[in-house]
Amino acid sequence: QAHLCKICGKDLKCNSKLKSHMRTHKGKRPHLCMTCNKRFRDSGGLKRHLRIHTGEKPYPSFQCDTCGKDFSCMSKLQRHQRTHTGEKPYLCNTCGKGFCDLSVLKRHMSVHTGEKPCFCPTCGKRFSDLSVLRRHMSIHTGEKPFTCKICGKDFRLSSVMKVHMRTHTGEKPHVCKTCGKRFCELSVLAKHTRVHTGEKPFTCKTCGKEFRQSSYLIVHMRTHTGEKPYACKSCDKRFSDISVLIRHMKTHTGEKPHLCKTCGKGFSDLSVLKTHASIHTGEKPFTCRVCGKDFRLRCVLKVHMRTHTGEKPHLCKTCGKSFSDLSVLRRHMSIHTGEKPFVCQTCGRAFRHNSYLTVHMRTHSEERPFVCKTCGKDFRHMNSLVNHTKTHTRPYNCSTLKKKSKKE
Repeated sequence: QAHLCKICGKDLKCNSKLKSHMRTHKGKRPHLCMTCNKRFRDSGGLKRHLRIHTGEKPYPSFQCDTCGKDFSCMSKLQRHQRTHTGEKPYLCNTCGKGFCDLSVLKRHMSVHTGEKPCFCPTCGKRFSDLSVLRRHMSIHTGEKPFTCKICGKDFRLSSVMKVHMRTHTGEKPHVCKTCGKRFCELSVLAKHTRVHTGEKPFTCKTCGKEFRQSSYLIVHMRTHTGEKPYACKSCDKRFSDISVLIRHMKTHTGEKPHLCKTCGKGFSDLSVLKTHASIHTGEKPFTCRVCGKDFRLRCVLKVHMRTHTGEKPHLCKTCGKSFSDLSVLRRHMSIHTGEKPFVCQTCGRAFRHNSYLTVHMRTHSEERPFVCKTCGKDFRHMNSLVNHTKTHTRPYNCSTLKKKSKKE
């Protein structure tokens, strides 16, 4: 006799298994742990959980010869050993990707099918995997039964606490076979390997753009929907990406914790420091295949390529003007809004862009960072230096050199 779940269609072995399974949809957890108050759907789940508190290990221990980790059964040990050997016997018939565990392959298949049979009874959100639903459910309950014995931080999941413990021990057991970089978490290693393979399994259904990580796709989708869920508490400006909000917040606090080791200049964001550092090294590893021009950053090359293709994917919703670069669109938008969030703390003058404020601040500090390599004259603005250097290439000399020749 078939025991089918009417909600997701899953076939269970017996009626008791079906009843237990139905609780995943209804959210019922009648079995309570008297130690930490965590609730479980069935008595078996509670029994397994109680071993966390008692330290009981009822099964013979199966130890990994490579790293010494213990497992309760041989099948779990065999699955674990594949993390060392790199063996991936389970292949996806759609994209050919290999997996060390059958359950992970099944979870991966939902990327292609879009199937999400597990739904949260509290908010209705759907998930492709039951374990992800369980993780999500604790958001509503607020339950965090797992506590770090070193710093006291609480966690919803024991697996997350395990990874957290490595921040104290410094353990990084997962190694990239291509570049040797080490990671404390297997999922982070999996994301990292896509840098080498070039794999981009997450595709935007609106424009077809591909991404290495699902989180990148989620943020990208907001460029189509216009959704900006992250608001700045200081100026009410909204952002589609939390990392951009964090970077923006530093414009209000003035915090610049990242220092350049060469010139001592401070930056609010580590990625901006990395960009700046290449100014000193002169390194330009990214070359345009059309005109041969070299660039310090891949993203700048990508924007440059649009000068050849004529592509302008970023559209102003107010006036319909299109731009090849998102940052230029954002700059343009402030013309319509009149917003000037960047304020000089010396004289109170407000600016639409941070770069305008940076240039303005030099009028107070007398800083002139742009120096002519030919005659040593310095300038506050880059465009002033560019215009000046042309005087050396023309038939006449600059005024500085004329003064020098008179003295001679």
